[in-house]
Amino acid sequence: MKKNINDFELDSQSNQELKEKIELYKTIIDITYNWIVVVNIDGEITMINNPYCSFLGIKKEDAIGKHVTEIIPNTRMHIVAKSGKREIGDVQKIKGNQMIADRIPIFVEGKLVGAVGTVVFKDIAELDSYVKKVTVMEKELEFYKAELKKALGSKYTFENIIGESDAINQAKKLAKKVSKTRSSILILGESGTGKELFAHSIHNESPRSNYPLIKINCASIPKDLLESELFGYEEGAFTGAKKGGKPGKFEMANNSTIFLDEIGELPMNMQAKLLRAIQEREIERIGGTKSTTLDVRIIAATNRDLEKMVKNGEFREDLYYRLNVIKVTIPSLRERKEDISMLAKYLLRKVSDDMGRFVTEITPKAMELLEEYDWPGNIRELENTIERAINLVDKEARIKVSHLPYYIQSLNNNNADTFYNINLKKLVSELEITEIKKAISISKGNKFHAAKMLGISRTSLYEKMQKYNMLTK
Repeated sequence: MKKNINDFELDSQSNQELKEKIELYKTIIDITYNWIVVVNIDGEITMINNPYCSFLGIKKEDAIGKHVTEIIPNTRMHIVAKSGKREIGDVQKIKGNQMIADRIPIFVEGKLVGAVGTVVFKDIAELDSYVKKVTVMEKELEFYKAELKKALGSKYTFENIIGESDAINQAKKLAKKVSKTRSSILILGESGTGKELFAHSIHNESPRSNYPLIKINCASIPKDLLESELFGYEEGAFTGAKKGGKPGKFEMANNSTIFLDEIGELPMNMQAKLLRAIQEREIERIGGTKSTTLDVRIIAATNRDLEKMVKNGEFREDLYYRLNVIKVTIPSLRERKEDISMLAKYLLRKVSDDMGRFVTEITPKAMELLEEYDWPGNIRELENTIERAINLVDKEARIKVSHLPYYIQSLNNNNADTFYNINLKKLVSELEITEIKKAISISKGNKFHAAKMLGISRTSLYEKMQKYNMLTK
């Protein structure tokens, strides 16, 4: 069949495009940072880029067509071209350099036709430099991840929960296990046991950890503001409503977790609205006319006996069961006394650093009393006791029995009247010194603000500081 003139024109155009593409590929290979060589199935070089030729000290035209072993010392390219097995990250010595090379077989329509080799790192030092850079980047990434967690409001993880007792380990194990689910969690525990710490940790262990943990304390918000705080409001919903309205905590927690602390303090009318939000998975702003569907995971916490409140008609039974899908009970400190020593040492380091004080240890006798005390205020009370003791420490750099509150010191004597034999005047003086030091520290030396915090005049503050020799000379 004869071709017409148009067919020849098309062939000519196609050939020209093919030549241009080939020249482009050659140019790309020649300017590539990595050294590249290509061999056919017989081990003969069919392509090699200029950077590789420069290193080897040869001209490209002298290398093409030669067997690869004549050009590159210690090469295995010809072996890979025959075996068809790739070699990745192999160390190859060329001209005194320990190089890292990859050798990949080339298949065309399933048939082995050769191999391509690249020198990825030109010496071990270059690899080492690369590894160090990656390590630095990984550390930076971890740092920024941690900072993001803090910015998102969930800075604690399970690693921050101190203790090795069976009681705390069981609570942590259960909390970790249920972190991955979307079910509601009810955290129970006495005041000061670390319920918020568990809520943070559960959120950070969950698939929602890249979103902010939204927190609300149901006891600290005035009753008439709770609904707007939880569900938001539209513009003009009430006098003083912001222009454009305001999203509530539930909207802010979409795709994330909301932590409802002190849930036992929620008024009955708000319990009904919260129940609807949980059941329907949607909320409606105050003054709004449409509902918004949300995906929110709920963690609630309380130190109250919700079952008893349900029986007394103080808490809705249906809401209780909605929240109590998974119950995590945090043990009190008196139930895990074996953890007190570890906690006290941890808090000593933490509080000392925060206060800028050099206090390094707790004497064995003082630690014995800390372990004997029942801690009705739990970890929060222990931390406050450590802070008080650090304020009283002078040059000894360690907490002794005399630095502990008298009600703990009294455990050192079996006499039940010990507590009542203390010097009340001395106790008041020590308390005043502690609180004055704390107020001055918080106010960063500003006596006016310190006096205001203490609820006394600046003149009274100076008089007390003079009385206790606290004024700098």
